[in-house]
Amino acid sequence: MIKNIDLFEKAPVPKAVLKLAVPTVLSMIVTVLYNMVDAFFVGLINDPSQFAAVNVATPVFMFLMAAGNIFGMGGSSFLSRALGEKKMDKVKSISSFCFYAGIVTGIAGGLIITALMHQILTAVGTTETTYGFARDYLQIIAYGGPLIVIGMAFTNLLRGEGAANASMFGMMAGTAANIILDPIFILDELFGIKLLGMGVKGAAIATLIGNAVSIFFYIFHIVSKNSILSINPRFFKMGEGIASGVVSIGLPASLTNILMSLSAIVTNKLLASYYSVEVVEEPLRSLITTFSDGVPIFGDVPTAAMGVALKANMLVIFVQLGLGIGIAPLIGYNFGARNFKRLKSVMKFSILLNVVAGCALTALYFLFSKQIVNIFSKDEAVVNLGISIIHALMVSTPVIGIMFVLNFTFQAMGKAVQSLALAISRQGVVFLPLILALNRIFGMRGIVFAQPIADGIAVLIALAMFIPINRSFKKESLQRS
Repeated sequence: MIKNIDLFEKAPVPKAVLKLAVPTVLSMIVTVLYNMVDAFFVGLINDPSQFAAVNVATPVFMFLMAAGNIFGMGGSSFLSRALGEKKMDKVKSISSFCFYAGIVTGIAGGLIITALMHQILTAVGTTETTYGFARDYLQIIAYGGPLIVIGMAFTNLLRGEGAANASMFGMMAGTAANIILDPIFILDELFGIKLLGMGVKGAAIATLIGNAVSIFFYIFHIVSKNSILSINPRFFKMGEGIASGVVSIGLPASLTNILMSLSAIVTNKLLASYYSVEVVEEPLRSLITTFSDGVPIFGDVPTAAMGVALKANMLVIFVQLGLGIGIAPLIGYNFGARNFKRLKSVMKFSILLNVVAGCALTALYFLFSKQIVNIFSKDEAVVNLGISIIHALMVSTPVIGIMFVLNFTFQAMGKAVQSLALAISRQGVVFLPLILALNRIFGMRGIVFAQPIADGIAVLIALAMFIPINRSFKKESLQRS
């Protein structure tokens, strides 16, 4: 821990940011692989209905991840500020609370999904061809609710104490297990070897086992002498501001995931309305590359194409998310220590990194969009429409990283109001009305462009909210000088 505190307090800002952000970005890339691996092997079945089923079930899966973020993001922000204040026993109580509260929350979430399965699947936009596959996938995920919540929580808690490498290695271990198990459980045969052939059920089982492997690694780190975190029940506390301190920041952070799930559900419902459309008239031709003349778009193709595009776009979003999440412990520690000069230097350097990364990734995706989409699907209609959607989603990529840095800065400082306002903006009060209106006016083109437009608006909102906070920094600095 002395080494981590030196990193928080004394290391040059670029070195400190990169030391924490690079493992976090790699962890985010691992998370993308975690999600892409299931999609890749389900795609090898060459059944658009099974691929679409995983896509429509994913938003429900994300609700469990959102529950994990209550304890992960809320706990990480709280304990990094406690470290800055040198309150080490409080750090142990925060981590212990997050562990046991996370287990209970995961069990409750799984029971709710099981009890309301039919209503949930109807609400998320399943068609008659995807319903059974989506049900099979979600039922298994529900059984592993505690694994998903705890895995998500402690990935972030380790980063909060500055153990970004341990967090990364834990995620890598889980992803490696998932990659190994996916073909075994999903496919009927590979290289002439007979496999289990469980389809989407196999994808869900492999995901849960991967989470279990990661959790084992995290627990091993925590019980070692390299961590100040604890899962010892004697440190468990809900009082003395522990529960409220975690939840006040964790809820806005989890609300982001919940609204992402809701927005994905709305998107899938709108795309499902095109289920019986045999030919979509040049949906995006006037703005971006589109599919070849005469290629029919019907059945589950729109939903599958959006699923392909979103899976591919996850790499872009998660790299920029990783830069934002990576600096959160630095921000929280220096806010707790009232070192505003260092805090703002961390922010400026991180924003610069994110803008450069966003521009580079945008260029790569436009150059290699077909090759990227082909990773997930060989279906001609899905590929061509998926390319069009990816091009649209990349419009906001160069600037969206600014919003992520500011959002995690608000969370790390314990600014619950600003964090909540930004959480409900991008995927809620901005995106949802926007996608409904644009769908009515522009059809499928409107659905596709709703997200990048909402992203641009969210960046402006984040900048506007930071201005008064920056003024308060200057005022407090003057009073202390």
